[in-house]
Amino acid sequence: MAKLIVHQEKIDNIKELLALCPFGALEEQNGQVNINAACKMCQICVKKGPSGAIEYTADTLQKIDKTQWQGIAVYVDHVDGVIHPVTYELLGKARELSKKINQPVYALFIGSNITTKSHELLHYGVDKAYIYDTPSLEHFKIEAYTAAFEDFIHHIKPTAILVGATTIGRQLAPRIAARFGTGLTADCTILEMRENTDLVQIRPAFGGNIMAQILTPNHRPQIATVRYKVMNIPKRQPDEHGEIITCFINEEKLHCNVQVLNVVPKEKEKFIDSAEVLIVAGRGVKKQADLEMLQELADLLGGQVASTRPITEAGWLDAKHQVGLSGRTVRPKLIITCGVSGSVQFVAGMNHSDVIMSINKDPKANIFQVANYGLVGDIYEIIPKLIEKIKIAKGVSA
Repeated sequence: MAKLIVHQEKIDNIKELLALCPFGALEEQNGQVNINAACKMCQICVKKGPSGAIEYTADTLQKIDKTQWQGIAVYVDHVDGVIHPVTYELLGKARELSKKINQPVYALFIGSNITTKSHELLHYGVDKAYIYDTPSLEHFKIEAYTAAFEDFIHHIKPTAILVGATTIGRQLAPRIAARFGTGLTADCTILEMRENTDLVQIRPAFGGNIMAQILTPNHRPQIATVRYKVMNIPKRQPDEHGEIITCFINEEKLHCNVQVLNVVPKEKEKFIDSAEVLIVAGRGVKKQADLEMLQELADLLGGQVASTRPITEAGWLDAKHQVGLSGRTVRPKLIITCGVSGSVQFVAGMNHSDVIMSINKDPKANIFQVANYGLVGDIYEIIPKLIEKIKIAKGVSA
């Protein structure tokens, strides 16, 4: 573990040294310089401070034999054997990454009565699909599923594992990372593979102000979660390729302290991530009542109204309508942003939309950098005219 050591005797001017830290991590106590929890290990104090006053040290990491870890694995997210589409997206990305290192693509499918359904995976570029199919895994139970996941890693040793950032995936991935003492990067938007099998995991950081490249070069497996609709689903191949391997695990390892007594199906809802048309409200919307104008436009286009984070935090729309990395990732055929500035967090959640149309009074708004069509102007002038035009085109009376 890295740490900073302060050599008090080499500090001539404490105030000058304290002023160097942009995070306020250096503080004076009884004439001594101490480092508090705000330290980000940026080492500015080491490089620009008095020579030798602050020393950076790091434990020597034991290098891992990367040749012992081969292949890219994708966890198959499902409910009762119905595979979540994010799995196919990740299989496509895994195949793309595997070409860089010339290694196989694996799928890990855990559940009950899933063997027949696992054949669908072989239409999406899987070399080997490992199946844990037993009645003990009928319902998702975190302890049992983690045990099966751990067993797979011990036997197969994949160099990287991709997991969908679903409700289940977000529970499994951290537990697996903790079991193997390895890294986990959540909500990645870009994945790249180096020739030495290091997975470059890219995601927004510091409130979306930067795109961070995260690597775990000294640990395996490398684990990343990716949201639905961030990657592309590959074309389904008509023929099966690859093989299905049935795995067995001691039933004692699947013991769980939580028992599922009953499963009550939840009433289906229409979520914005499945909408083909979205009308997004941003800061340019002045009051909650004005959302009715956007709803009218959405109804005419057969779509839904969505929002940015400020609208959600104001309580004008429920959180399930929020677009962005702190909300939902969407990929509609058409998205119309209304008074949206275009923060990195928001753009990362919608920039794969087929057509992006943006309305904003500020010609320098960031949203115009990703928009296919941009209208510079007041939404209160443009949207009513747009509604009128659509009504005329559709023969709808005003």
